[in-house]
Amino acid sequence: MKIKLDYGKTGLNINLSDSLNVDVVEPMYREALPDQAAAIEDALLRPIDSKPLRDLVRQSSTVGIVFNDITRPTPYQIILPILLQELGNIPDERILFFNATGTHRANTEAELREMLGDDVLRRYRIIQNDALDQPSHKTVGATSSGNEIRLHKEYLDCDTRIVTGFIEPHIFAGFSGGGKAVMPGLALLETVLRNHSVKNVDHPKATWGVTAGNPIYEEIRQAASLVPPSFLLNVALNRKKEITAIFSGDFYKAHEQGCAYVKKNAMAAVEKPYDIVITSNSGYPLDLNLYQTIKGMSAAARIVKKGGSIVVVADCWDGIPDHGEYSKLLSEADSYESLLRTIRQEGYFRHDMWQVQLHGLILQKADVYFYSHNLSDEQIERALLKPCSKVEETVEELLHKYGRDASICILPEGPQTIPYISHDSLM
Repeated sequence: MKIKLDYGKTGLNINLSDSLNVDVVEPMYREALPDQAAAIEDALLRPIDSKPLRDLVRQSSTVGIVFNDITRPTPYQIILPILLQELGNIPDERILFFNATGTHRANTEAELREMLGDDVLRRYRIIQNDALDQPSHKTVGATSSGNEIRLHKEYLDCDTRIVTGFIEPHIFAGFSGGGKAVMPGLALLETVLRNHSVKNVDHPKATWGVTAGNPIYEEIRQAASLVPPSFLLNVALNRKKEITAIFSGDFYKAHEQGCAYVKKNAMAAVEKPYDIVITSNSGYPLDLNLYQTIKGMSAAARIVKKGGSIVVVADCWDGIPDHGEYSKLLSEADSYESLLRTIRQEGYFRHDMWQVQLHGLILQKADVYFYSHNLSDEQIERALLKPCSKVEETVEELLHKYGRDASICILPEGPQTIPYISHDSLM
């Protein structure tokens, strides 16, 4: 059996014996829209529960366009020319681009150029959120949980605020897109830490594909609504990163429809958990580092047996990474038990602690074998994972442990699939 896993820009082919007990689980494939640019234009003219974008903007307006960072594959080279065409009466100096990095690193000029194109970099000012820079953020209010929401000042000063991005299943926020562009995208670190708290991440509804009753998702929506976006433009993508659907208009209602569309296509039921789950992190740019690859590991953990094994492949051209505290927190622990004990200490408050918490919860359930030609065995082991030099060889070793009739599941597209056990009440 030959299977191609999403890995970097090229993919990774694996070949397993046809005699093995293997299931391949993928999201429903959708063809790209026949004319993606024309579809964007139509969506801006016929938005969901909103006036067309051009009717919301005055010539004297200052317009803020919020865009994803390099960790998301939103096809801005298609989207932005149409969006800017609709804003054609606005002088260039009154249009600002906000890179919703959240707590991630700033993007390099080369990365911005790859995402946005030469013309955008030449004509417009690009502002990248620095979650550690308190003076660049301002308090706009508090959510029902008491979280003080501090957002980027220059975004708040815009008369028209346009949030963009793509919708995919999210590991603890239910879905990406929507308000995530604002918080955590343009928020101060302390605001994000309170939203991504140990208590919230531990909540049973803080998981893939769940919005109602999800404390993280609901607070994100509340935070964004404190200074409401004027217009939302989100897209859904297929495995080729092509646009399959567009959701524009009212910030809440358009995103809600987009989540329903993605959930319908991404959900995949299985009858019972597996001994071994092989997964990816959806390829470039989503598998740029180990931090992001927690998503692929988590998707696999949903359907692996307690005491089972996960084999994950990820390019990790950005390393663990070096920025943030994720790598440091992992290296300070000698086991997942000590990792989780540390995270759950009273008053514990560290950058990236949410991702480390998820990391520990996955290891609490299963062993994780990691394949990446950009990470050394030492780096993988320091992250409490097991090195995998070749997927087929690792599977053979695991068959000695679980038996030749072991159940195996392959998630070629990783977290673009929401796998779940068919009796899972959350689905």
